[in-house]
Amino acid sequence: MNLRFLLIIPLCIILTGCGSRYEELPLGEVSASETEEPGSDVSKPAISEDTVREDTVAETTEPDMIYVYVCGQVMQPGVYQADGGARIYQLIEQAGGVTDKADIACINQAAVCGDGEMIYVPAIGESDVPAVYGASAKQGENTQAADDGLIDINTADTERLQKINGIGASRARDIVAYRENNGRFSCVEDIMKVPGIKEGMFSRIKDQIKV
Repeated sequence: MNLRFLLIIPLCIILTGCGSRYEELPLGEVSASETEEPGSDVSKPAISEDTVREDTVAETTEPDMIYVYVCGQVMQPGVYQADGGARIYQLIEQAGGVTDKADIACINQAAVCGDGEMIYVPAIGESDVPAVYGASAKQGENTQAADDGLIDINTADTERLQKINGIGASRARDIVAYRENNGRFSCVEDIMKVPGIKEGMFSRIKDQIKV
């Protein structure tokens, strides 16, 4: 047998084995686990900046809601919902407006309403008026004065407020203006939120007022 032929046979065997070992896999058969980085979590969806921005805007623009009981001389008495900062006239409109018997001249319809408050619209000539927000200041105070002699800083007008020792005309107007812009006082200490009324003045008038 020729020596050259004997050398070719082993060489062919070697080349055939190498070809089977280094056969390339199809690209489609490469598993995802081989291409993922260690520690990555493919189950979590990506959150876009637009989604975060929309959620933030929704949270910051959502208005605070208040609930106010409107009663007395209104067409549809009841509890009504409104945006924070709503005015008395807006709540009265929700209640269908006032009746022909309503004494609207004694109500400050521009005042700000607070959550959980009651707006009472009295009738013309009504004397026994509940001491609530929106009621006639003079009518309500007539009943209150007979009870304890204290002045309600939530309903008193400027003339009545000046009966408090130490409160003059200018300061009385400041109290009424603060009440109209910010709503009723929740406690007597809140009167110190009025510009010009500090602890010294409060200590002198606290025994003359109430809410």
